[in-house]
Amino acid sequence: MDKSAFNIPFQHDDINAKIVISLERISEVFRVLLWEYAKEIKLSPIQIQIMIFVAYHKEDLCTVSHLAKEFNLTKPTISDAVKVLEQKKMISKNKTSTDSRSYYISLTADGKKSVSKTEHFASPIRKKIDSFNQEEQESLLKTLSSLIYKLNRSGILSVQRTCYACKFYEKKTENNDFCNLIKTKLNTKDIRLDCPEFEEKV
Repeated sequence: MDKSAFNIPFQHDDINAKIVISLERISEVFRVLLWEYAKEIKLSPIQIQIMIFVAYHKEDLCTVSHLAKEFNLTKPTISDAVKVLEQKKMISKNKTSTDSRSYYISLTADGKKSVSKTEHFASPIRKKIDSFNQEEQESLLKTLSSLIYKLNRSGILSVQRTCYACKFYEKKTENNDFCNLIKTKLNTKDIRLDCPEFEEKV
């Protein structure tokens, strides 16, 4: 209890506790912004997140099983959300070529319109980050990328497609990151959080 990040006296003297609380505050901002759009188009936040994800990812990632891992939710929860989206004609289900019992999700014309209305819900955060100088932006990206990777390695985040976890990534020296797929040195700004060519490191 004494060393809880939420314990104010402890938090005041512990930089890591302050960082944890800062991340919690930012997560609250995301929730608030997403709920505003959800109320406007009468969808739940997770339904909006599913549609935005489907809009920008290849079909083999747009299955109920993968979406459950992606959003750290149960398959029944994702299935319920998908059922509502289908009833509202926002998505369609398409049989996969490998298994006739499974399907992937794609957006309908109405779904694409809804995505165009909601996909910029995080713009207020982006605008604030735009005001940072390049050094601050790169430092923030490096720290967050590393944190995401470590949370994934410890099992807290079930899915991530960042360079650090990819089989093509190599750290040649302390300040020399390299992608063996495109045979290119990676600067901090080049590190991807969601790479379409990602293949998990074994």
